Amino acid sequence: MITRPENGPLHIAVVEDDPDVAAILADMLTEEGYVPHLCAGATELDQALAQQRMAMLLLDLKLADGEGLSIAARMRASYGMPIIILTGRGSEIDRVVGLEVGADDYIVKPFSIREVAARIRAVLRRSAPAASTPAAPRRGFRFEGWVLDLDRRRLAGPNGNETALSVAEFDLLAALLGAHGRVLSRDQLLDLTRRDNDSVTDRTVDVLVLRLRRKIEINPAQPRFILTERSVGYTFGVPTEKIGDT
Repeated sequence: MITRPENGPLHIAVVEDDPDVAAILADMLTEEGYVPHLCAGATELDQALAQQRMAMLLLDLKLADGEGLSIAARMRASYGMPIIILTGRGSEIDRVVGLEVGADDYIVKPFSIREVAARIRAVLRRSAPAASTPAAPRRGFRFEGWVLDLDRRRLAGPNGNETALSVAEFDLLAALLGAHGRVLSRDQLLDLTRRDNDSVTDRTVDVLVLRLRRKIEINPAQPRFILTERSVGYTFGVPTEKIGDT
């Protein structure tokens, strides 16, 4: 969850070992009203996080020390902050890897600095909580004790604890629940989960399903909730209750 300090700017960590690229990103972030924290690698990032709560991580995967992927996985597991990956590789397999480590967006170098700024705004907007926090969700779905709150973009488990979801994971789960038992093809799920970027493809939908199963299924190898319809797509396998005007 992103919380903005009262009357203060959001702080964004930038892990980039190219000084020129780091300087360009820092200038853009400053102009956009954020506070950049430039880090050349994992050690400097840990030091920055020890001193300041970060709203987002901009991460170059191809670091000189080769720690880009491990940083992404550790940050997602430990902090749950949104992650935008910056990389010189734009193949589908590289995008799949980015999704597997929990990235919310994926930007290929060389990039337009205006596009990076727009992507940051979009991810922060989607990751932010609603201005008010109602006691109960006004729109969403329930299934076997789980509650998906569409307004707050939160998933709460049967024990009441929130389960952290990336933007793409949340959108995919909402799409499956909204289908009310109908089978959705990968193309349909792609249309329902893609927003203002092209980082999700029909094949990476499978990666998102795998990640969701690991978070909500008791046994991800034998799922009860998200079921595969061979050669077709996916469906939600248990009854769902609609909350409000969903």
